[in-house]
Amino acid sequence: MRSGSQRASAAPARTSAAIELVTATDTTAVDVADETVDKLLDEGTAPGDVLVITTGEQHPWAQHELSFGEDAYWRQLADAEDVFCVHTSATSRVTRRGVVVLAVNGGTDAQAAEALPAALAKAGRSLIVVGDPQRLRQLL
Repeated sequence: MRSGSQRASAAPARTSAAIELVTATDTTAVDVADETVDKLLDEGTAPGDVLVITTGEQHPWAQHELSFGEDAYWRQLADAEDVFCVHTSATSRVTRRGVVVLAVNGGTDAQAAEALPAALAKAGRSLIVVGDPQRLRQLL
């Protein structure tokens, strides 16, 4: 604490994650999300600090990993050593990560609308929403 400064409360201040929108269609959202993740990793973000959430079809990485069984898939989340991909329907099992990339790649409007606050709740410093801006504005 700097000298002369005082805090009104001992409780830490709750800061909201920065929100960024990256334009994509439902069919390109996962590819654009993957490119966004690659950029984050190239910029020095640790892989275990990134969560990718999809609203439509499950991310291909998650589909592949789930083929080895649910236990192995969820163990990777607990290990927190790599980017983790999850469908919005399973975000309740996910802990916070520094950066959340929400790929709005389909699903119903209700699913997409529910995914936005769920993704924000999981984001520490940044939420990157990849999708159609017009659709997202209608949902909000």
